[in-house]
Amino acid sequence: MKKLLPFLCLCFIFVSVTAQKKNKTTLQPTKKEFKIDSSKVKTLHKTVKALYEVLSAEKKEERNWKQFKFLFYPDAKIIPSGYNTEDRVYKAKYLTPDAYIKSSEKWLHINGFIEHEIHRDVNTFGNIAHVFTTYQCFHAKTDKTPFMRGINSIQLINDGKRWWILNLYWAQETKKHPIPKAYLPRKK
Repeated sequence: MKKLLPFLCLCFIFVSVTAQKKNKTTLQPTKKEFKIDSSKVKTLHKTVKALYEVLSAEKKEERNWKQFKFLFYPDAKIIPSGYNTEDRVYKAKYLTPDAYIKSSEKWLHINGFIEHEIHRDVNTFGNIAHVFTTYQCFHAKTDKTPFMRGINSIQLINDGKRWWILNLYWAQETKKHPIPKAYLPRKK
């Protein structure tokens, strides 16, 4: 009996520690595991639509950054532009998809960002395309008034299997530079 008691105590301690470890792992929040949907790059329309979809999410919702990176050709550039008040000139910043995620992910997660396409002009020649797409942005799907509007200029290439975004370049609408009527939805 004297030899059995220490053995039982060790077994009890082992079971207790194992149960505590299981509870700790099940109580921790798990990150959503996203997958890549290759069907979203089969057509030009689907590729542009996928870009808007992957960027749009409510506050504290995760985005599918794997799908976002999958949209872009190797060495593709994401180019935000805007007026620099210090230098008093318009500037562009060149980012990789990874650098864009790193610089924007926290803000998008905290504030929510729902981007809707409201107009599109497409020019194609062979396997290249240029899409001029007007957008408006909301913090939540229930918002009635956009907090921002602008135009995305997207250059794409088709390698015979799918469409890739080469460059995503945009400018926001300002009082000085409103969006021209030609790039807004046509009134019926």
